Amino acid sequence: MSTTLAPHTPANPSQHTAAPLTIQPVILAGGSGTRLWPLSREQYPKQLIELLGEESLLAATARRLDGLESLCTISDELLLVCGESHRFISAEQLRKCGKPARIVLEPCARNTAPALTAAALVAAEKSADAILVAMPADHAVPDTEAFHAVVSRAAQYAADGAVVTIGIVPRRAETGYGYIRAGAELGANGGFEIDRFVEKPHRELAEQYLQSGEYWWNSGIFVVRASTWLAAIGKARPDVLSACKASLANGSRDDVFVRLGAEDFDACPDDSIDYAVMEKLGECGMRGIVVPMDAAWSDVGSWDAIWEILPKDVAGNVARGRVMFEDTANSFAHSQGRLIACVGLRDVVVVETPDAILVADRQNAQQIKSIVSRLRAENGPEADNHRKVHRPWGYYDSIDSGDRFQVKRIVVKPGEMLSLQMHHHRAEHWVVVRGTAQVTCGDETFLLTENQSTYIPLGTVHRLKNPGKTPLEIIEVQSGAYLGEDDIVRFEDTYGRTA
Repeated sequence: MSTTLAPHTPANPSQHTAAPLTIQPVILAGGSGTRLWPLSREQYPKQLIELLGEESLLAATARRLDGLESLCTISDELLLVCGESHRFISAEQLRKCGKPARIVLEPCARNTAPALTAAALVAAEKSADAILVAMPADHAVPDTEAFHAVVSRAAQYAADGAVVTIGIVPRRAETGYGYIRAGAELGANGGFEIDRFVEKPHRELAEQYLQSGEYWWNSGIFVVRASTWLAAIGKARPDVLSACKASLANGSRDDVFVRLGAEDFDACPDDSIDYAVMEKLGECGMRGIVVPMDAAWSDVGSWDAIWEILPKDVAGNVARGRVMFEDTANSFAHSQGRLIACVGLRDVVVVETPDAILVADRQNAQQIKSIVSRLRAENGPEADNHRKVHRPWGYYDSIDSGDRFQVKRIVVKPGEMLSLQMHHHRAEHWVVVRGTAQVTCGDETFLLTENQSTYIPLGTVHRLKNPGKTPLEIIEVQSGAYLGEDDIVRFEDTYGRTA
């Protein structure tokens, strides 16, 4: 489907242009990244993974506006919109990269239009004139200098009341991206009226777009005043705005998290920024502008895209982890532990994790979504979680399981503790292999050190805490008729998980 936007020029220039521009970074982190399975899982999606280097895509996005301070005033606190289940690991990654944040928690996925609306409502509490730079958390933009130049130009249009998106000058005929057709050029700041949005084209049409020079890839990056966005969504989708306002009013807050009300947000329509607003700007009497960026941008949407971004050997191969190539070309291999040996192969993707191995033709790597759908239909745990599962207190690794037993390696960060809890269907044996454990078992509280152990009977209220200054590591052996993670009754919890 294509939608043509009628060009619109305000009768009077905005009064905002003379004032200093204040940028509010907004990161949209609601995606699941199923095309990058088995590294990306529902509970640990691609934006949290170090796919391209030493830091996660989320951390790289949080740093993306660093250096723009010379051109604009940047808010000292970024806004992140993410799912409830990703809140702690997201907060931890932002803390590690030194980025203070307000984190808006979506109780369920409702696409990008409600996510940006919730962020705009929170930003407007501080300043309705703040210019939101809304960035997906899972993109790669290695040329930050080019990105800063484009954002600074886009911000000038946003200051005048326009809704601005960044278009990527295409490097090839890509069928996996939506496109934007440029209209009239607007002068010094390098922007263009948006003529229309175009869905992902077939190969022949993508070739025509590339040759015409009139179409750019749709990046999904938006620059707009908080007040302008709220006015636009109010005209185009008043039901979305109403639901977001209600969910914010009926939610809760603390120093870090803004929890949207679950009932109100669940009733919010599911819609993207493009469909909800961008394709309706003309009929709403508002101005849509696209500013092109000629830089090495990627939405990191497939293993083929990862292969394209990363440095290659002389045969065109990319290796991460323990990998050996022999008579292999134009291939990608990623090992999380075990050795991968590729012999006599061309254009393949091999990804190894402790609980799953992917082998795919690189050109057909996007079909991985079908595998994930089948896993979900069969209730396969590999669709949602890794063997190693992160928690706010640390992590656990399910190292073995069988009929009526499961073995976990549990690591608790210094000063942290698990919830005060009880299980209806399982007993637990704990063996300390490193550090010191403070154990609550029924009415008793006691310390265990390395090589000491204890037993938690079925139905007994218990808690594990690390009172030391080094990580606590224990081996937990569970036994019982049912060993699922939902067999937890929490009585007290530092992280607000008792509800």
